[in-house]
Amino acid sequence: MPSAIDVVVPTFNRCELTEACLEDLAAQTVAHQVIVSDDGSSDGTPDHVRAAFPDATVVESDRNSGFAAACNRGVAAGSGAFVVLLNNDVRPRTDFLERLVAPLERDEHVGSVAALLVRPDERRIDSVGLTADPTLAGFPRLAGRPVAEAASERPALVGPSGGAAAYRRFAWEKAGGLDEALFFYLEDLDLALRLRAADWTAAAAPDAVAIHLGSATAGARSSSMRFHSGFSRAYLLRRYGILRTRFGPRAAATEALVTLADLALSRDAAAGRGRFAGWRAAAALPRAGAPRDAVERRIGFLGSLRLRWEDVTRPR
Repeated sequence: MPSAIDVVVPTFNRCELTEACLEDLAAQTVAHQVIVSDDGSSDGTPDHVRAAFPDATVVESDRNSGFAAACNRGVAAGSGAFVVLLNNDVRPRTDFLERLVAPLERDEHVGSVAALLVRPDERRIDSVGLTADPTLAGFPRLAGRPVAEAASERPALVGPSGGAAAYRRFAWEKAGGLDEALFFYLEDLDLALRLRAADWTAAAAPDAVAIHLGSATAGARSSSMRFHSGFSRAYLLRRYGILRTRFGPRAAATEALVTLADLALSRDAAAGRGRFAGWRAAAALPRAGAPRDAVERRIGFLGSLRLRWEDVTRPR
């Protein structure tokens, strides 16, 4: 019988991370199908996975086409009722999958579920999904707080982080999956907003615990990362028409400050160039609306800047 759970692990080099992740998946307490979606690795990841994990399905791309595209290919290769996205630098506990999909099994209105990702010391939270301020700036929810606070209801949960997320396949397919125009960053926030706008609810599973080793695959604060981060931010600002709302002046001021700060710190214009490219890329898109209950309105201007800084400087 086909498994009800498809676990999609997007990969791009760092084969040793993928091997450790798949070993942890092999020890899970519920049946599942592993789908490794390789995004143009040059270190032999696909062949190694086939040899070491013959039960896994391997989907290959001949080029690096981005996180969203890799995830979409992996999801399309499966048929399970539930889809779990799991980064290869995440180490799940043995009951992780069982607890992560439980909210989907209990409530047919739940479209997505956020896991508890903890930092390597296992004392602090890396994220419990995503939260967003009124300008749709997204942040890892509860980042830096003690693990004991993982069940906190505030700030509001908009949806899961793509690094450790469960989705109802029907909801995923109706929403169209991840937007492949977003090469890296905020593609999970965009999908969360679209699912919420389609009346799917998001749940947190703080008992579904995994260790996030960090952004070992991409490398922290590279020029490429800052370009794609800027691209995604401007893309969403335009797609959701934020500058035309009453929060437009705040969004414009925030982006100007963040871009100038990045220029001063990094001494290049990657973040600014990314924002310009993202704004242009979203020009032809129909405007989408963000559901009011998906936004944490208690995150003010200064609070948003503080969260931006914490996100930039947090361990990765």
